[in-house]
This record gives sequence, C-alpha cells and structure tokens, in this order.
Amino acid sequence: MINFEKFTLENGLKVIVHKDKSTPIVAFNLLYDVGARDENENQTGFAHLFEHLMFGGSLNIPNFDEPLQKVGGTNNAFTSNDITNYYITLPKDNLETAFWLDSDRMLSLAFTDKSLEVQRNVVIEEFKQNYLNQPYGDVWLLLRPLAYQTHPYKWATIGKEVSHIENATMDDVKTFFHKHYRPNNAILTVAGNVELNEIKQLTRKWFGDIPKGDVPQRKLPKEPQQTEEKRLEVERDVPANAIYKAYKMCSKTHPDYFITDLLSDILSLGKSSRLYISLVKKQKLFSEISAYISGSHDEGLLTISGKLQDGITFDSAEKAILKEIENIKLELVKENELSKVKNKIESTTQFSETSVLNKAMNLSFAELLGDANDVNLEVDKYQQITTEDIQRVANAILNKTNCSTLIYAKKK
Repeated sequence: MINFEKFTLENGLKVIVHKDKSTPIVAFNLLYDVGARDENENQTGFAHLFEHLMFGGSLNIPNFDEPLQKVGGTNNAFTSNDITNYYITLPKDNLETAFWLDSDRMLSLAFTDKSLEVQRNVVIEEFKQNYLNQPYGDVWLLLRPLAYQTHPYKWATIGKEVSHIENATMDDVKTFFHKHYRPNNAILTVAGNVELNEIKQLTRKWFGDIPKGDVPQRKLPKEPQQTEEKRLEVERDVPANAIYKAYKMCSKTHPDYFITDLLSDILSLGKSSRLYISLVKKQKLFSEISAYISGSHDEGLLTISGKLQDGITFDSAEKAILKEIENIKLELVKENELSKVKNKIESTTQFSETSVLNKAMNLSFAELLGDANDVNLEVDKYQQITTEDIQRVANAILNKTNCSTLIYAKKK
C-alpha cells in the first residue's frame, strides 16, 4: 500500500507527495503528458529530441548536471510514445536543488543554436547506432507502420526517419516546447521522508509563478479495427532468422488490459512457460522466444517474437507458434499455471515498492491515466482474473485477421 496526498497549484501543476521514512534519499519525478503520439507525422522524433534538449541548460543554470552532482544527486529521463518523464534522486537535505533545477528549465529553457545542434547530433547518432546499424534494430521501424494504419503509434519514439531531426528548426523546437512543457500538462511526485507542508511550500515557491499554457486538447485519429492479416518480409545482415507476430490489444485503461498482460506471461514468462517448453526446449525450433505487451495508453500490441534455430524454416516455426496459440484458445489454462504468473506479478510489485523512485514514477503514471490510487489496486485486479478470462481474451485477439507478421530473414 502506497499512501500519498495530492494538491494542485493554481497554474494547473498536479503534485503527489508520498512519505517514506525508511530512506534518506528523496525521489523527485516530473512527468509531462507528451510523447511521440503528439507529434506531427512530418516532424517525428521531437518528444525524444526534447528529452535531450531539457538537459542543455536553462536561463539561470547553464549546466543542469553540475549543481546536482555537487549535492549528491543523480538524474535521468526517458520518452515513450505516450509520455516524457524526468527524475532526480538526491539526499533529503538537498531536495530544494531539484525544485530549483526543474522549475528553471520549465520556465526558461535556454534555446541556443549550440544546444540544438549538439543534441540534434546526439539523437541522430542514436538513431543510426541503435536503429539502423544494429542487428534487429529496425524491427519496430518496420513493425509499427505495418500494424498501425492511422494512429501515431505507427512511428517509433526515435522518429520515422533521420531527416525529421536533421531538418528541425529553432522555431519548430520552441513551438513544441511552449505547446507541451507547461505546468498544467505535468505531474510532479515527490517520494521520501518528506512532509506535505514542506512540499507545498517548495512547490509554490519554485513552480507557483510559472504561467499555465494553452495545452491543445489531444484529438488522435482512431485506429480502425483490423480485418485482415498483414505481412512483411525483409532481409538483413543478422546472425539468425527471426519472426515477429503483433496482435492488436486494448488500451491500458481497459479492464482487459490486466488479462492480456497475464496471457502474455502464461505464454512466455520464464523457462516453465508454454512457448519456451514447447518451442525451445522440446521441439528446438527457436533459440529464444517471448511474448509481451506494449503497455500503450491507447490500443496497443501483444507481440510474440522469436529467433529461429539454424535450419528451421519460417513456415514450420510459424505453424508451431500458431499451434500453441490455438491450444490456449481451445483449452482453459490450469489453475496452478495462472496462479504462478499472478504470484510473480505480486512479488515483482512488492519488490518494486522498496524503491522510492519506482513509487514516485508509478504514482505519476497512475495519476495521468486517471487516479494515482490505482497503483494500490493493481495486484487485486490481477488476482481476480479467472482461467475463463484468459481464454476469452485469447479468442478475442489472437486471430489471423488481427495479426501483423514480420518475417525477418538473415541474408543468404
């Protein structure tokens, strides 16, 4: 159980406070409700570029890391298709440094040609190194536009192509910042041995005078229901053939989300899972295979991916995957099989709550989706799932017409 209190500043900044007396470290997590799905299709990669630009210095703080390191703090950030999240951990006595640093870049980020050029080059290099020049690096650059027809999930967080970042102008960057990086588009969570009144005072002091912005209402195109199978075959210089099968699934706020998550775990969580025992251990068709969900805020994907053993054909490998899918659709999973993945979820949740940073992040994520208290309800939602629920969702989504298949062949 994560206890917390909430308040909202007049400028719209939502603040969550969790008191944890067990650690001298405080987590300061600032979540912005902007991700790759909020980009223009002809200017993709901006949310990720901004994650980097936010460390390029602000009006009063030319070097973000230096003052933080002097007080024993660390920081980082990440971007997804749905959010951009910045976090700091530091000793409790130096907490005000985090308020000072993050409020200054929210209010007055330094837009300099040098910073834009430096961070642009960093992102371009990341694009080339991790997505274009790395084995299997372009999988999601291929699979996303195959699976999605209209929704902006059809491009990856890094962007559709390098040229979008190469051609980003200062005006483009400023427009994106002023549209999304506003207090009324953010959630601040502070977790540690702190007092509510102390956080209220610090938040009002450092963030209270930042004006709210005219944040645009999100109107994303609705992805149409998929009615036929999609397939793509490519050849790449990789060590092994691979196959990826992506099935459309519900959004993160849908009641079936937790069922779909457990379904993916039953298929591939650990060496006692169905896909591993049948396709890796017994039939020796794959060297590795996994099933996982995207965790997207809007309609996401349940993906089964595996690397084939030498000499195994794509046809035989795919038929073996489909046979396992049919088994879980036709027969109820065993109670002990379901209990095993439920218990894993519970133990993972309990372990994650030993970290104040994890708690701060999870509270922010849950608040963005509707209510921070949902973090305290998740385990119960998983425990209530039945074998019939698993079978129902498997039959609803694991269908040929709902699948996008990427055949990823090594060059002959």
